[in-house]
Amino acid sequence: MGVQSLCHLGLFILIIVIHCNAKGDFGDFEHGETVISPETIAKFYTETMVQSAGKEEQRCSENVFKARAAAKANGRKPSVGVEPTVGLGAALLIFLGVGIFAVGIAQTFQQVRKHVYHDADNLDTAFDAGGKVSIGLTATTIVSQWTWSATLLQSSTVASKYGISGPYWYAGGATIQIIIFSILSIMLKTRAPGAKTFLQVIKARFGKRTHLVFCTFAFFTNLIVMMSLTIAGTAVLNSLVADLSPELAAMLLASVIGGYTLIGGLGATFYVSYFNTALIFVLILMLVVEVFYNPFNNPENPFGSSESVFEFIACWKAPEEKMGNKGGSYLTFFSSGGLVFGIVNIVGNFGTVFCDQAYWQSSVAAKPLQGVWGFISGGLVWFAIPFTLATTMGLAYLGLSSAQGSPLLTDEDVMRGLAAPLVAQKLLGTTGEYAMLFLILMAVMSTGSAEVIAVSSIVIYDVYQAYICPFKPDLKDGQCILCSRYLRKQKDNEDGQLCDCQSTAKCDACATDTITRAKSTSSVKPHYTCETHGEYKEYQEHLLNYKNWCIVICTFLSVPLCLFCWAVNLNLAWTYYFTGILISSSVVPIAVSIMWARATATGVISGTVGGCAAGMTCWLTYASTYPGGLSLATFVKNTGEELPMLVGNLVAIGVGAVFCVVVTYITRWNMTPEIEEAEWDKTRDIDNPLSPWVAKYKGELNLDDGENFHDRPPLEIVIRKFRAAKITAYVAAVLFTLLFVCIWPGSMLSVDILDLSGFNVWTTMSRGWAFVAAAFIIIVPMYQEVKAIFKQLAKNREDKIRAEEISNNGESQPLHQSDPLPNRLQNQLYSSTQQGNKQELVFQRLRNTLASVLTISRPSH
Repeated sequence: MGVQSLCHLGLFILIIVIHCNAKGDFGDFEHGETVISPETIAKFYTETMVQSAGKEEQRCSENVFKARAAAKANGRKPSVGVEPTVGLGAALLIFLGVGIFAVGIAQTFQQVRKHVYHDADNLDTAFDAGGKVSIGLTATTIVSQWTWSATLLQSSTVASKYGISGPYWYAGGATIQIIIFSILSIMLKTRAPGAKTFLQVIKARFGKRTHLVFCTFAFFTNLIVMMSLTIAGTAVLNSLVADLSPELAAMLLASVIGGYTLIGGLGATFYVSYFNTALIFVLILMLVVEVFYNPFNNPENPFGSSESVFEFIACWKAPEEKMGNKGGSYLTFFSSGGLVFGIVNIVGNFGTVFCDQAYWQSSVAAKPLQGVWGFISGGLVWFAIPFTLATTMGLAYLGLSSAQGSPLLTDEDVMRGLAAPLVAQKLLGTTGEYAMLFLILMAVMSTGSAEVIAVSSIVIYDVYQAYICPFKPDLKDGQCILCSRYLRKQKDNEDGQLCDCQSTAKCDACATDTITRAKSTSSVKPHYTCETHGEYKEYQEHLLNYKNWCIVICTFLSVPLCLFCWAVNLNLAWTYYFTGILISSSVVPIAVSIMWARATATGVISGTVGGCAAGMTCWLTYASTYPGGLSLATFVKNTGEELPMLVGNLVAIGVGAVFCVVVTYITRWNMTPEIEEAEWDKTRDIDNPLSPWVAKYKGELNLDDGENFHDRPPLEIVIRKFRAAKITAYVAAVLFTLLFVCIWPGSMLSVDILDLSGFNVWTTMSRGWAFVAAAFIIIVPMYQEVKAIFKQLAKNREDKIRAEEISNNGESQPLHQSDPLPNRLQNQLYSSTQQGNKQELVFQRLRNTLASVLTISRPSH
């Protein structure tokens, strides 16, 4: 009943939003021109500098008055809004070029994995990229995934509202979650090394009912992320590109996202993310140089140094409101609105990281220590993007408004995230417009593809494979999925026969199947003949085919989602604030499911559902106290106020945590080592017998090849081997959380309002962080990947020589049974059978997929 009530409440809110914001016809897509009223201008305009109390009143500099006079010369009217000047043809060429480039990079990745690493093209490889991604690529992927289009736009929005505190709270409030997630990353590797989704851990420990609840919240998270992407992306495209309809914009975004994701799977996103992140940093640094240095003496740029930026911002007042800034200055950390935003930002982003399968996907794709350092370095590098971009573009927007003597955007356009595009257009003209188009396109493409892969993995692993078409529907916990025998001795059946299934690496029948299928030239390969693994291999191919269709469907479902968001004129800031209320109640239950053996199904469900319901109730109750209440005319405005959103977010995550812990102790007070061992045995049983986790981590665990696929070391050995990574994750999480939440903001409170020297230090710090982060994210991943490829090529040559020696020995001793093929050679042959048709592009692959689906019958059980 709790879940149904939650769904009904969400549906009610959705209907209210639609009625409040849209008429239901295509007129909803048009946004008319508006002007800034004199009363609004008077809230910002001042001719004296806004300074700390006690300082002598000082008039604005001559540069400010000259700029304001020039803005009104010859009867010119104040500029309001972003003018769509980019031609539709040029925009289409940009989309086409970026799409072709992404597809090319995806193909490059496929060829590297096929010919260098000899990865098999199976289901797990499509969703974990081989599980050997480097620190640099993990970091660049985290940066790329966490750089939403909202990151580029909403961060500048809060800078234009709250001044210098806005960019900091946006960046710091969303960095700590990534660094803290490194703890969950290493815990997943320790407690459930074979899991591909966090929902598999939930199902293994707590059963189907709990699993379905968390699947719902996971889909909610992906839906909200895609909504934020589409709202921001469509807003920028529509504001900059002339004659571009929302329908066409949605189709273009979907095509670019889906094309290379379909070809390369998760792995392709790593290579494409590298180029996306590198380009994002290059464009950000270009905008920073233009604002603070003006190297080409652009006459449209009134800035050119930190001093000039300071002069204009110091002569522009922050409106006197309840949630305003101290002294009406944008150059202070004493901003109640900024602090409220920071708290909401921290709470909401815990939900969007912990409950988003995309980040668990990146964790699965990296080895334990590399994954930890990848998340830590990725979080620190990502900090530079909103911090530097918003400090530059948000403050430049305030400065340009001051130079004109009136705001350049209406409040509605500011909330739509158009401050950054406007600054780029004003300062750089056509170049700035193209820069923003590329920035938004890169952000939408990277995050969108990660979300598509995340949704597809949940659908395949946690919906289709678990409920719709399981390989063995009657399989019990602890039983082998191949032979249905138990993996370990059971208390009620000590003499029962245990599983003795051989691993694929030592199976002669599998080696024979691999060679037979490699020699086949037919588009439909021969069936597997191995009695142990053959049936499950065909089942995996069956799932792989569905994976392709799932990616296509998820991609194009983003089109109506995009059009819906645009039609109802959904507010980007409202969506961003609402995220935490809906999903942050699941943060603590998800964390304890992988870290706390005592956790129970009743406890995690109570925390997730109870926290969400309590958060929504408090949010709506508080919003109803504002003038107009929850009427159709004022619903979005009142529910979008800072204080109701703050209360809703805090109650959701707080009640979720308390309910989870308290109910867990009520339902499981006594805890013994035997119970704890049994709990983690459930999660360690999550595995794929064709590519067991022991084989993947045997290098880190110093293990030899086991005879059976389920031969695995005790949990204590795994914990001991991964202890260094665990300590690193905990130390980094504690230190950087204290730095970003306590130490840095606390030190800023010692300064009332920044003077010129303080402003110079602040902006220099933001620029320096960006330059260092750009150097790291451009150089380190490239170096590590090239080094790894050359190292792998050397290993391949050694394997080839060894295989030739084995072959020669076999010919000279015909009566001696030949050794099984080296594992790497098996993978190479296996990959060649699966990737023969992957040289062609999307349409060819779709045709082959359809043929395979029609040919391969439903797996027998």
